[in-house]
Amino acid sequence: IALANFRPKIWRRILVQSDLPLSDFHLTIQIAMGWENAHLHQFIKNKTFYTERMEDDWAWNDLKNVDYKGFKISDLLLKTKDKIDYEYDFGDSWHHDIILEKILPVDSKTKYPICIDGQFACPPEDCGGIWGYKSLLEILNNPKHEEHEEYMEWIGGEFDPEIFDKDSVNKVFKKFIKFKKL
Repeated sequence: IALANFRPKIWRRILVQSDLPLSDFHLTIQIAMGWENAHLHQFIKNKTFYTERMEDDWAWNDLKNVDYKGFKISDLLLKTKDKIDYEYDFGDSWHHDIILEKILPVDSKTKYPICIDGQFACPPEDCGGIWGYKSLLEILNNPKHEEHEEYMEWIGGEFDPEIFDKDSVNKVFKKFIKFKKL
C-alpha cells in the first residue's frame, strides 16, 4: 500500500488473507496507514468503483459503482503485480496504490493482518490532500513562518513525518482481529 503521487513514498507492506472482505480490507488499510476512518472510501479497478452503498445515495450509478458487500480481496487482486486504487476522503482525495506483490501459503498459526514493513508517517486527516500536506510540512519545518504556531497547535503540538512504528500498527491489528474475530 503506497500513498500515490507523493514523495518521499509513504508506504506499508502487509500480509492479509485473500478471502478478506473488502469492507475489512478498508479497515485494514486505515489501521496500516494511520487514517482515522472519518471519510468515505472506494476501491477502483478498471474504471469500476467498489464502495459501500449508502441507502440514501442519490448519486449512485449502477454502471460504474458496485456495492462491495460480498466482495473479497481475491476478487480484485487475482495474480502477482495486480493493482487497484484505494481512494480515501473524497474531499482530500488520498489515492493509494495497492499492489499484490506475492502470494504466500497461509500459515495456520498466524493471525492476519500483519504489518511487516513501512516508511513515513501518515498525513494528518483533513490537511488538504497532497498539496495541503506539502504546504503543512513546509510550515511545520519553518518556525519563523507566520502560521507555524497555529499549525503546531492544530496538529496537536507534535508531528514527525519521518516516523512509522509497525509495532504500534500490529498492536491495533491484534485488537481489530479480536473485535472482528478474523
